[in-house]
Amino acid sequence: MLDLKEIRSQASEAIQAQIKEMAKEIYNLENELRLNRKLDKPHLLRSKKKDRARLMLVLHEKKLEAQG
Repeated sequence: MLDLKEIRSQASEAIQAQIKEMAKEIYNLENELRLNRKLDKPHLLRSKKKDRARLMLVLHEKKLEAQG
């Protein structure tokens, strides 16, 4: 799980890179689920999605701060 304090201290470019990496990991887990009909660690898919949402939230906050 990602800590919001750590995420907020990072630059926007680093956060965007993490979002892309997280999307790839989610894609791979979903493909594995489709092919095998089960995952070895099904909780990972849910936690990765939540982590990506946290990253996107902080990125959105940074964009709003820059605007106003």
